Amino acid sequence: MAVIARLDADVLLLTGIDYDLREEALTALAARLAAAGSPYPYQMALRGNTGVATGLDLDGNGRLGEPRDAQGYGRFAGEGGMAILSRLPLAKEEARDFSDFLWADLPGTLMPDRDAGVRQVQRLSTSGHWEVPVILPDGRRLRLLAYAATPPVFDGPEDRNGRRNHDETAFWLRLLGGALPFAPPEPPFVILGQTTLDPADGEGRREALVTLLSHPALQDPQPRGPPGRRDAGQSGDPALDTALYDGLGGLRVEVILPSAGLQVAGSGVLWPAEGDPFAATLAAASRHRPLWVDLAP
Repeated sequence: MAVIARLDADVLLLTGIDYDLREEALTALAARLAAAGSPYPYQMALRGNTGVATGLDLDGNGRLGEPRDAQGYGRFAGEGGMAILSRLPLAKEEARDFSDFLWADLPGTLMPDRDAGVRQVQRLSTSGHWEVPVILPDGRRLRLLAYAATPPVFDGPEDRNGRRNHDETAFWLRLLGGALPFAPPEPPFVILGQTTLDPADGEGRREALVTLLSHPALQDPQPRGPPGRRDAGQSGDPALDTALYDGLGGLRVEVILPSAGLQVAGSGVLWPAEGDPFAATLAAASRHRPLWVDLAP
C-alpha cells in the first residue's frame, strides 16, 4: 500500500496477484488504497493460466496434477495472476485476451518437441497476454499490452522454461509484425509487464527481448534508479535494474515500452538510494522495485 501510494501512478499493472472470479481481493485492495488517499476507481483482472489444470504430465516426472502440470505454474487456479488498477476508465468491452493462444502455434516457436497431446493443449502464456484500452480524457484509447513471463530457470536440459520465456516476449514481436491470427494493436499503445529476463545478465534466451527493446514501433525510455550500485560479474547498467535477487544481484526484469508516436516526459525506477528510510519499506514489500513512465498528453 505504501509503495503504491508513493508511486502515485495513474495506471498500474500488478503481477503476482491472485485472481478470483468476483474480483473480491482486487476490490478490497482498491478500497484500502482509496482509504489511504490513493483512489483507483477502475480495475480489471482476467482469468489467467496459472494453476489451470491440463490433465497432462507437462513436466514429465510421471505424476499428474502438480503445479508444474498446469498451464502456468500454480498450486491453484489463478495463483499469481495479473490485474490493472486505473484512475482513468477502462474500455473492458474492447479488451482482447490472447491467453488461450497455443504455444505450438507461435510462428518460429521454440517449444520443445513433445508429443502431439501436449502441443494441442499447452498455452503460450504463463499468466496472460492482454490488450486493455485505457480511455484518455479526450476519448482516445491508450492500449495496454500486458504480460508476465515465466522465469527462464527451474527446468531441465530441454530448457523448457527458457524457451517459453523467450516465446512469451516473441509473441509481441509476432503481433506487431502481423504474423498472428489477430490484428496488430492500434497505436498508441504501451507494452508493459514482467519479462523475468535481463537483456544483459543472468540466465535465459535474450534474442526476443533484445529485439523488442530496439523495435522501430516502440521506444525504450530505460527507466533508471539511483547510480552507485554494482554487482560483481555483471555487464548491464545496474541503474536499470528493477529487482534484487539473493545470490544474483540486481536484474532488469520489467519493462514499459511506449509506442513510437508517444511523447515520454519522464521515467524511473522507484529505488531509493541507500540510507533513504523508504528503502526498507520497499525491500520488505518485494524484491521487485516499481518502474514508471510519464507520457505527455
